Amino acid sequence: MSIPRILIIAGSDSGGGAGIQADIKTVTMLGAHAMTAITAITAQNTLGVSAVHAVPTEIVIAQVDAVLEDIGADAVKIGMIGSPETAEALAGRLARLEGIPIVFDPVMVATSGSELADEATVAAFGKLMDVSTIVTPNLPELAELSWGDDPVHAALKLVSDHRCAVLIKGGHDKGEALVDALIEEDNMTSWQSSRLATPHTHGTGCTMASAIAVYLAQGAPLPTAVDRARLFVRLALRGAPGLGKGNGPMGQGTVRLDAGEGPRLNHITLPCSDYEASLDFYRSIGLRLIVDSPPDYARFEAPGGATLSLQASDEASTASTVYFECDDLDEEVQRLSQMGLGFDQGPTNQPWLWREARLRDPSGNVICLYRAGEGRRFPPWRVKG
Repeated sequence: MSIPRILIIAGSDSGGGAGIQADIKTVTMLGAHAMTAITAITAQNTLGVSAVHAVPTEIVIAQVDAVLEDIGADAVKIGMIGSPETAEALAGRLARLEGIPIVFDPVMVATSGSELADEATVAAFGKLMDVSTIVTPNLPELAELSWGDDPVHAALKLVSDHRCAVLIKGGHDKGEALVDALIEEDNMTSWQSSRLATPHTHGTGCTMASAIAVYLAQGAPLPTAVDRARLFVRLALRGAPGLGKGNGPMGQGTVRLDAGEGPRLNHITLPCSDYEASLDFYRSIGLRLIVDSPPDYARFEAPGGATLSLQASDEASTASTVYFECDDLDEEVQRLSQMGLGFDQGPTNQPWLWREARLRDPSGNVICLYRAGEGRRFPPWRVKG
């Protein structure tokens, strides 16, 4: 069994919301192996940072060497850097790696507003960008790293100067629409989504960068890695546990069946002949009603993240449908078609915001390959409360 190996170089967050703690949660939930080189120890919670202790540069490099000389790495994620000396030493060490993607999240300020990098450390970030595959600044960080008020022009300058891709994260911008843009040397990709109203955003940058690192380690192209990482972040925001009195941690641990390798068995649809009785039954056994559209359709969420739908039917013999979610539905359908499997329905966009393809197993059971993203557990019409 092969598992992606992710070396995380970052600081520790005692509150568990950001830093190494957020990185490890993200990497683990995405099915990879997290290894660490801790650059700083911070005393912080959801309200702010009260103390920072930088780990000596030689200890940081010793951690990196210990990991690489034995276990190796398929991707590297860099977060908080404790000092300019550490930044320069890491750049020199990582420059010796060949063919390993490096994701650099240039952490300068915590979500609470506390400073995590002084001017000298920020000035040394250029050498880390020189060895990075992608840099993932938020808007204030981008303005600090480059020049001008236009984020795209600032990102283009970084791409030109350091030969790395830049992901412009729009979370600090105003308005209900959230726009992220990936700037590469020969391409630009952008995403727009609705802003999620939550105060629990501590660790978004760390989580995004670590998720990108995992997907790159799995062989995904850079735009695909960013796209899948964005979905992971949004689902983790939706699953935030609501801890603390300030900017609380995200819920990486709730993203169980929404991301990861291969077709994921995460949904089943059953026929039902008595809508209200069926609702009562599945509530009684502990499932949570998340879509209620009487008298024809209901959807429940089970502990662990799997979902179950009920579809009204007058025929007791109507077949159940088993759903496997695929990160790239069209690619998976093409692969199976080339193997000789026949589809009753090719990839089709559905009004309930899923893209589906259907086929049958040798016994006639309906199999649905699909892509729902946020729409499986968090559709716009999800039951409140």
